[in-house]
Amino acid sequence: MYRLIASDLDETLIKADRTVCDENIEAIKKFMEMGGYFVCATGRPFFTAFGTLKELGQYEKEGQYVISFNGGAITENKGNRLLHYEGITFEQASELYKRGLKYDVCMHVYTLDTVYTYNMNPGEVAYLDNRQEFTEIFTDNIDFLKDTEIVKCLYENTDHEYLRSIAAELTDITDDMDVSYSSNRYLEFNKKGVNKGAGLLRLADLLGIDHKDTIAIGDNYNDLAMIKAAGLGVGVANTIESMKPECDVITERDCDHGAVAEVIEKYVFAKM
Repeated sequence: MYRLIASDLDETLIKADRTVCDENIEAIKKFMEMGGYFVCATGRPFFTAFGTLKELGQYEKEGQYVISFNGGAITENKGNRLLHYEGITFEQASELYKRGLKYDVCMHVYTLDTVYTYNMNPGEVAYLDNRQEFTEIFTDNIDFLKDTEIVKCLYENTDHEYLRSIAAELTDITDDMDVSYSSNRYLEFNKKGVNKGAGLLRLADLLGIDHKDTIAIGDNYNDLAMIKAAGLGVGVANTIESMKPECDVITERDCDHGAVAEVIEKYVFAKM
């Protein structure tokens, strides 16, 4: 029986209006009442998931968890207790920032408690609204973060092919990083070996859950590592087309119509 379900947030669990549909909430709560663990797994900081945790009845709950920063952190919801952390070095973040200045991108630099952004545009401001707060900076360096833990960096541009071309130009500094794409707008840089899949397996080990008893649900390439790592890897109907063949199953429903509930109903409740 599946005991641990990890789900991406944006474009997977969460609808376009930034809320969780009633079907998902009902299925998740029933799964949790049965003793299952439902875990939000996001590329965003853990503190940006608070609204979703409140909808699911998990906010400030002991024995409930969040995988955040693409696996860069695992926290217990009660007191936001940090169980695991892996970030990039200041030198890596600084070089990414300096190289990013020459591209047409918005840049994000993530610390454990703040998201710093550079070169914001109206589209990115709108996308982040009600998702995560940010502190805009206007400097050509991030020297002010030299003594601060940095979890990850990312570049934003809605032209996916442009982001791929940038990634190809950065291989000289990213060979020792985990590089992924998300939300059809982000090119993300984490520490080598840090991804949602590694985070899922680490949490399963902490909870004493066999890896085969896990489900991962997502829609984009930063979810692929956990989809491949889980006992059952699920892509929602709106998963990007090029990734669908790498999923074990694809749901009939999309993120706006209870895709997560479909997974729980079909692969947990129906198997009992």
